[in-house]
Amino acid sequence: MLLAVAMSAAACGSGGGSTSSSTTPTTTAAQLSTKLVFGGPPECKTRPTCLLGLETVYGLHFKDFKALDSGGPLTKSALSNGQIDVARLFSSDEAIQIKGYVLLDDDKHYQLAGNVIPVIRNDKATPEVKSLLNSVSAAITQDDLTSINKAIDIDHADPGDQATQFIQKKGLNKGTTPGPKESLTVGSFNFTESVALADIYGGVLKDAGYSVSFKNNLGAREIVEPALQSGQLDLIPEYAGNALNFLNPQVMGGLTLDQTAQQLTTAMTAKGLTVLDPSNATDSDAIAVTKATADKYQLTKISDLGKKA
Repeated sequence: MLLAVAMSAAACGSGGGSTSSSTTPTTTAAQLSTKLVFGGPPECKTRPTCLLGLETVYGLHFKDFKALDSGGPLTKSALSNGQIDVARLFSSDEAIQIKGYVLLDDDKHYQLAGNVIPVIRNDKATPEVKSLLNSVSAAITQDDLTSINKAIDIDHADPGDQATQFIQKKGLNKGTTPGPKESLTVGSFNFTESVALADIYGGVLKDAGYSVSFKNNLGAREIVEPALQSGQLDLIPEYAGNALNFLNPQVMGGLTLDQTAQQLTTAMTAKGLTVLDPSNATDSDAIAVTKATADKYQLTKISDLGKKA
C-alpha cells in the first residue's frame, strides 16, 4: 500500500531523527548565519517555509543543519541545550513563552497564512459532513489551540482526551443526526497538535453517527497528502499556507488568507479534494532562537541572521 511504503521510506530517511548534514554556504563567510546551526524536521531542507525559503528569500546559509523533529521535544531540547542555534518551531507552541524563546519576525513575508483548514475527499464531502466540519473550524480560537498544545506538550495530557473536552466545552456533541452516514478515515501529521485536531474533527463526525477511524502520526506531507489523494485517507486537518506551498512551491508569501484559501481550493480541486472553511486559529512555521542568542547577536527579525557576524 502507498501509505505503508511511504512511511517505511520516511522512517529510513529520517535516520532516527538525529542525522545532521552540512549546508555549504554560497555567501560570504562573514554572514552571521554561516556560524550558526539550524535545527528542524528532516523535510525542512526542501520546504519553502523552512530552509529552502530562508535561502531563496533571505539569502541565508547555515553552518550546519540537524534533522530533528517537527517542532517537538527533540528540537526544543536541542535549542535549549545549545546543540542548535536556530530552530523551526510552530507559532502556537506554548513552550515558546514558557522557555523564553524569541520568535524572529518574518520581515520579508515568506510565510503564508497558517490557518487550520480541513481538506476532505469529494466523495465524502456531503452537505452534512461539510456543515459539521465547518462548525468545528468556527469554534476553534487561537487561545483554544494554544491551550490544547500546552496541555499536551507541557502537562502531558492525552490528545484524545483534550479533543473530547474541547467538543464538550464547545457544545459540538449534539448526538446522532438522521439520514445515511458515510464511513471516514481521518489522518494527521506527526506532531501532537495535528493529532488533537484530527481527533476533534473526527470526534464531531463520530458523535453525529458517522463511522470514523483514525490514522494518526503518519508523518510529513510527503506521506499524508498522497494517502489522501489515493483514498487511504478521507479527511485531514490542514494548514492553509503550508498546504499550498507543498502543492505549489513557487507561491511564497504576500497573500491574504482569502487568496491563500482560494489558490489552495483550486489546487486541491484538481486532485479530487474539497477545501472547507478556514478556522481563525493559526499555526505557522516560526523561526526561533533562545533569548541568550537573540541578545548576543541583537536578533529581532529573520533578516538579522544575514548581517555580518
